[in-house]
Amino acid sequence: MSADPLLDIQNLHVRFPTRQGLFEAVRGVSFTLGHERLGIVGESGSGKSMTGRAILRLIRPPGQVEADRIALDGVNLPDLDEAAMRKIRGQRISMVMQDPKFSLNPVMRVGDQLIEAYRLHAKGSRRAAHAKAVEMLDAVSINDPERVMRAYPHEVSGGMGQRIMIAMMLIPDPQILIADEPTSALDVSVQRQVLTIMDDLVRDRGMGLIFISHDLNLVADFCDRVLIMYAGRVVETCDAKRLHEATHPYTRGLLDALPRLDRPVEKLSVLQRDAAWADAPSAPS
Repeated sequence: MSADPLLDIQNLHVRFPTRQGLFEAVRGVSFTLGHERLGIVGESGSGKSMTGRAILRLIRPPGQVEADRIALDGVNLPDLDEAAMRKIRGQRISMVMQDPKFSLNPVMRVGDQLIEAYRLHAKGSRRAAHAKAVEMLDAVSINDPERVMRAYPHEVSGGMGQRIMIAMMLIPDPQILIADEPTSALDVSVQRQVLTIMDDLVRDRGMGLIFISHDLNLVADFCDRVLIMYAGRVVETCDAKRLHEATHPYTRGLLDALPRLDRPVEKLSVLQRDAAWADAPSAPS
């Protein structure tokens, strides 16, 4: 990881008021992101997606976001007004949501949506935007991009829809890409294709990537570093290649619950939770 991080997050909290009081979805999370592929893993409800959304200030009232610092190249994002924040979203930090195909407007042609995304940030001509859109569709390995430009979202496959959304998020050349389980609805062969495309683009552009997933094996294979979240906290941080050597009992429980072809067992382990995991301070990362 770079000594001069792209993103520095310190003591992030996300809270929601309920009838029982404030619910803390993210509790004291701190980490930095350099020119690397950073994985965030954990069970559903562990705070992974909320962390990604909080970075871009996409948590709407009554949700509450607090942090000592969310700094992008030294600029503290919580200090910016909404107009300045809109220039950050997409242009400097892009986010691919879960099931990204369904983030496409169903009544607009794919090309018009890509052109709109480019012109929103680059302010170029429609001709230049069209050329950039075709270039990006080609970059994400879509055959006959001119045909796809004329298509509506329902006319493309799930895998192609994912790649179109990745192309849309990368059109403004952002510094950071947040990918929130972008391959969860894909079969294994298409999933690998999409990951290879994202990896090539991130490496070629020198970007930082936050890859949010529940799939430990995928993250261990794809990322450089991993944060493991439980109940809104980071319980462990480790090198992705050494994820299977993790020591925290929660991480070990997740790993032991995974089926393995090389070590088949009659019955998979069941994760035994400890209430102390939720109360311990977030692990430094």
